[in-house]
Amino acid sequence: MNISKIDLNLLIYLDVLLREKNVTRAANQLNITQPAMSNGLKRLRNLFNDPILVRTSDGMVPTERARTLAPTIRKILLELEEALQGEEEFNEKNSSRVFRIMASDYAASTLLPELLKLLNKTAPNVTIDIMTPSDVTFHDVEAGKIDMAINRFDELPQSFHQKSIWRDSFSCLLSAANPMVDKFNLNAYLASKHVWVSKTGFGVGVGMNPDDVQKLGWVDESLAKIGKQRDIKVFTRNYHVAMQLAHEDNLIATLPTKAAMLHKNDNSYIIIKPPFEIPEMELKMIWSPLLHHDTSHIWFRQLVIEAARQVQITE
Repeated sequence: MNISKIDLNLLIYLDVLLREKNVTRAANQLNITQPAMSNGLKRLRNLFNDPILVRTSDGMVPTERARTLAPTIRKILLELEEALQGEEEFNEKNSSRVFRIMASDYAASTLLPELLKLLNKTAPNVTIDIMTPSDVTFHDVEAGKIDMAINRFDELPQSFHQKSIWRDSFSCLLSAANPMVDKFNLNAYLASKHVWVSKTGFGVGVGMNPDDVQKLGWVDESLAKIGKQRDIKVFTRNYHVAMQLAHEDNLIATLPTKAAMLHKNDNSYIIIKPPFEIPEMELKMIWSPLLHHDTSHIWFRQLVIEAARQVQITE
């Protein structure tokens, strides 16, 4: 195969087709007609001497050859886009750039207020557009449509850049009027009702099952290790909702300490160390290789890290 005779647009077609697994959707994403995309698929099949996509009862499914090609093609296109990006000087004082951030509720509550303070001092015209995990996909981040995602991540695509923002322990947040406050131990913890709150991943979430401990996260996995299970009354993905329920309904909210510390000066709450060991969690920021060398993005990443330092100083 002589690369000089290959239409490089076909690699773009292949990349999108393997992600969408649908000719019409792939055509729409590239703003070309469906017949043009069908013709592109035909040329790809001739080029690789492989069907690429095969129609099954589950829809179009990539062949083994196509699945092998997919990460290599994606890497080539990302590196090419990065190389073609022009370098522009960035002046934060005069910039009106909009930075789009996917942030979990936990990250938005603890980190972003400090980040906004720094922005007001150094870049008064810069705007932040905060999105929830259900608003975006990994592909949005990879394509540079989202400047940064800030969350807890179990697995990440290898192409992403990442940096740890901080590690956080866990604390129990209770109403000061909760009768368990004065006798808070493991037995009291297990005898209480609880509000569950945890991260959300990318895309639309699904309902929780109280018996599926492996999907409930650090707190419940830690209890399972000592043969215990808590009584979860409410499941929520919103930390402020969890904290409010702990206050009003005598539930216990076991959550990252930095979130609990948002109420450190409120005498109607009590913050207590959990009566069992829970491993620390790690908050990370991730971004696309397409943005890695962008001067405005480099400045913004540094500002996020400085905001994280300020959060830890003021704790």
